[in-house]
Amino acid sequence: MSSFGPVLPGEPDEPAEASEPAGAREPAADPAVGFEPVEFTVDLTSHEMLRRTHALAALGPDWDPVAALRGEQEAYDLLYSGLDAEQQRVYDELVAAGVLPRRGGGHAAA
Repeated sequence: MSSFGPVLPGEPDEPAEASEPAGAREPAADPAVGFEPVEFTVDLTSHEMLRRTHALAALGPDWDPVAALRGEQEAYDLLYSGLDAEQQRVYDELVAAGVLPRRGGGHAAA
């Protein structure tokens, strides 16, 4: 029996109806395709757990998620500091629209 694709005529595990003449069988659901669609699912749960394990191993035992988050917040504060008047206006519009969170005391420079 083929490990991939449909069972070919004459193979040991061929279903009995497959050996009937083509005219005796019911037509496929989609004549352009020539065969019935088959549901196909893949469970990647174990692969995802392995990926996470490798990612945490790559970060090392010294990785501190709280310090990383704090550093990210500091980087955002620097990103939005020292804006000129036009940049500040755009920043305020984005905050008002809910695109960016308000930082500091109502100004981009925190």
